[in-house]
Amino acid sequence: MAGSTFGKIFRMTTWGETHGRGVGVVVDGCPAGLALCEEDIQKYLDRRKPGQSRYTTKRNEEDKVEILSGIFEGKTTGTPISLAVFNKDQRSRDYSAIKDIYRPGHADFTYDAKYGFRDYRGGGRSSGRETTARVAAGAIAARVLHEMGIEVFAYTRSIGPVTIDENYFSREERDRNALYMPDKEAASKAADYLEEKMKELDSCGGLVECVITGMPAGIGEPVFDKLSACLGKAILSIGAVKGFEIGDGFQASQAVGSENNDNFYNDNGKIGKKTNHAGGILGGMSDGSEIRFRAAFKPTPSIAKMQHTVTTAGEDTEISIHGRHDPIIVPRAVVVVESMAAVVLLDLLLQNMGSRLDAVKKFYDR
Repeated sequence: MAGSTFGKIFRMTTWGETHGRGVGVVVDGCPAGLALCEEDIQKYLDRRKPGQSRYTTKRNEEDKVEILSGIFEGKTTGTPISLAVFNKDQRSRDYSAIKDIYRPGHADFTYDAKYGFRDYRGGGRSSGRETTARVAAGAIAARVLHEMGIEVFAYTRSIGPVTIDENYFSREERDRNALYMPDKEAASKAADYLEEKMKELDSCGGLVECVITGMPAGIGEPVFDKLSACLGKAILSIGAVKGFEIGDGFQASQAVGSENNDNFYNDNGKIGKKTNHAGGILGGMSDGSEIRFRAAFKPTPSIAKMQHTVTTAGEDTEISIHGRHDPIIVPRAVVVVESMAAVVLLDLLLQNMGSRLDAVKKFYDR
């Protein structure tokens, strides 16, 4: 299967299926000398794992990561880092009743159309469980970024019709509620809304916002490998993402140039911007200010409410999906967004090291 590798210098290749032996990732291109242990990665995986609240699937997976290679005496060696998370609580029998039915909103039909074969046990590679591997790789990238003073911080901006109030924004609050919303009151209202949808045997979607601080100016390429384009590809590769925007995003289409342009000024000897409508990216490259983007997640497609569909033979039928499914994907996706962003940033930072001759000469100066 093509398309399982992402990145140029810092590269990750994910493997495994939701109901197979496990899932994992091989990370290549990580600089040697980074202090790294399983606990560093586990902290990220714990934010993504199932069974954390009533708003996540009840599948009971510890998602314990095992480092199989690339680490010696607590530090990276510069060789490929292989990580594995073995499945413990897969129930393939839950899917036997729908093996000949295409689930609405899932990749069942398109997967079958492409390969003429599909793993009906939860979607196989198309399952959200594949993001476990991305988070493991992202945890490594984020650790390298931390060494460089760069932080990636994502959170739930909205769930259904409920959006956080910037006046009550609290970074600490994000990790205090099950919905990862940095606004206590909004989290309470969103929980009430979710309860309504669950009683109706339905699901809902939402927005994840991500803020990146500490990025130097000039990271990214001016043509095809723009920082914005690379982030877009990475975030849109997350299964449930249906929209992506940076800075003012789609609202910029309704503005005029004098409103949308970010005026520069001298900030104590440094170049600063009075506003940040661009979201920290100009001409495809970071401008040194805060990078801000949003990802729109669709409602969980697996719902118990009756839906119309067809069988693999093309016969009309109805389906009610039972089993263990999240009523909303967004809270567990927050760390996935962080991880994919971290991988993009580190990869482009490493690529950028060869963009200027003076920097290359300085690196090799003896």
